Amino acid sequence: MKNVTLNNGVEMPILGFGVFQIPDAKECQSAVEAALEVGYRSIDTAASYMNETAVGAALSASGLDRKDLFVTSKVWIQDAGEEATLKAFNKTLDKLGLEYLDLYLIHQPFGDVYGAWRAMERLNKEGRIRAIGVSNFYPDRLADFAIHNEITPAVNQIETHPFFQRADYQELMTKLGVQIESWAPFAEGKNDLFTNAVLQSIAAEHGKSVAQVVLRWLIQRDVVVIPKSVSPQRMAENFDVFSFELGLDEMEQISTLDTGASLFFDHRTPEAAQWLGERKLDL
Repeated sequence: MKNVTLNNGVEMPILGFGVFQIPDAKECQSAVEAALEVGYRSIDTAASYMNETAVGAALSASGLDRKDLFVTSKVWIQDAGEEATLKAFNKTLDKLGLEYLDLYLIHQPFGDVYGAWRAMERLNKEGRIRAIGVSNFYPDRLADFAIHNEITPAVNQIETHPFFQRADYQELMTKLGVQIESWAPFAEGKNDLFTNAVLQSIAAEHGKSVAQVVLRWLIQRDVVVIPKSVSPQRMAENFDVFSFELGLDEMEQISTLDTGASLFFDHRTPEAAQWLGERKLDL
C-alpha cells in the first residue's frame, strides 16, 4: 500500500474505505469487516454517518493491531465550538472503542469552526488525535485557516472526481502543506460515469474496470481516496489498483472531462449554509 506523508510526519494510506450512506449497523459492520479482510487499513467515518459504533465493532472483531489501522472521523456542525467539540470527540472515541484517532476532521465549513479547531489542536497536542484537518473547505476558507491558526490542517477532504477535478485547488493545497482527499471519487455515478466513453476506452486498454481507472487516476495525482461499497467483490476490485499505471496521454484524456463545477452543491452559497446548518442530528 502506498502512503502519503502528512504535514506533521504522520503517514496515511492513499487508499482507504469509506462508510458514508451505510447507516444500518449490521450492514456497516459487515462491510467494514469485509474491507479489512480484503486488505484495507484506513477506514473513514463521521458522527453524522450514524455508524461509528458499527465501525468500532468491526475494528474490534478484526483482531488487527491498532497501530496497523488508520481511523478517521469528523465533527458535525452542531458540535462545532471548543467545549462542544471536546464532548463530541469523546463520544466518537467511545462509539469506536478506541483510545485515539488517526485523523479528525471538521466536517463542514460552518458554525464555530475556530472553536472546534482550538479543541482539536488541544487534542492533537495531548496525543489523542494524530492529525487534524477539515472537509469541504473551499480555497478562501482553507487559506484563512492555514494563516490564522497555530496548526495548519493536515487534510482537506473534498468532492474530487473526473467531472470536478480540483487541479488548481490541489496546487494551492500543496503550497499550504495540506493533503487533498477525495470524497465521491465515482461522483456517485452521476454524469453516467461508469459508461463514459473515455473512461471505458482506457479501462479496456488495461483490462480493468472504469472504477479502477478512476481510482488509479486519482492515486497517480497523489489524491487520497476512500471508495465505498457493500459488495466484497467490488471492494476487492477497488483495492486492486496498484498493478497497472496510466500513461500521460491517458491522464490527459481524463483531464478533458473536467466541468469545473460540483455535481452535488456549492458550499459557498447561502442556501448550502442554511440547509446544512439546519440538519440537527441525533448524535
